Amino acid sequence: MLTLGQTYNLNVLKMTEQGAYVDGEDLGEILLPTKYCPAGLAVDDQLPVFLYQDSETRLIVTTQIPKVKVGEFAYLKVVENTDYGTFLDWGLDKDLLAPFGEQHVPMEEGKSYLVYVFLNKADGRITASSKIDKFLDSQAPHDFTPGQQVDLIIANSTELGFKAIINHSHWGLVYKDEVHERLSFGQSRRGFIKFVRADGKIDLALKVEQETRDQYTMKVVNYLNWHNGFAAANDKTDPAIIEELFGMSKKSFKKVISRLYKQRIIKIEADGIRLNKQTSEPTNDGT
Repeated sequence: MLTLGQTYNLNVLKMTEQGAYVDGEDLGEILLPTKYCPAGLAVDDQLPVFLYQDSETRLIVTTQIPKVKVGEFAYLKVVENTDYGTFLDWGLDKDLLAPFGEQHVPMEEGKSYLVYVFLNKADGRITASSKIDKFLDSQAPHDFTPGQQVDLIIANSTELGFKAIINHSHWGLVYKDEVHERLSFGQSRRGFIKFVRADGKIDLALKVEQETRDQYTMKVVNYLNWHNGFAAANDKTDPAIIEELFGMSKKSFKKVISRLYKQRIIKIEADGIRLNKQTSEPTNDGT
């Protein structure tokens, strides 16, 4: 079943003066206006189109590529304020409406805002909202695992670091002492899951050069999870024992446990290190 605000590969059924009509399956024939038809388009051709509504709420498709689809977040620029709400540039000829009631703060022309795009239940229209928290549920189930590569949108900053939206669905945090570049709100980039805490909060990492360090962090956390939250090693332990347990140098191990201690993930005790709470299930053999 086709839904508004998504891209589909659809077949051309007929060509008319108004444009091409494509097979909208259960929605019937849908017009692709002439100005969006590529040269040489013919009946039985298949092409990718975006499904939305025109100004009179009629179903229509376009070959223009939107900056965001329904169910996603994006950083969009305001092009106009009207009595009906604020219109945003989302890459199509017809701008995207953010009603006043869906604005976290009043939007100003020329400025950009992080918004979520959804189908308004009241009228079925594609709508934008800058009240992003109500579309992110930290308690919702997920299957993120340490080391998994994900898409991020930088959304906010806190005393600890930068909050980012993961795969358009969950909040995550990049610690500020692990950021060595300028991040801007609304910025999209790749990152990866460092680990998932017992309370559901997700720690993230950004750069490729951080990968080895973060893999070491995951090794230590996974080891603790496999051994009832305890490891008989700390910053006083013989380097050979650390190498045997974790496959890393004592210097690297000390950096890892120092960071985990500062983040209140572990306690450093006289005879070893201990998890404050279980964080996430191990992703490999726990070594």
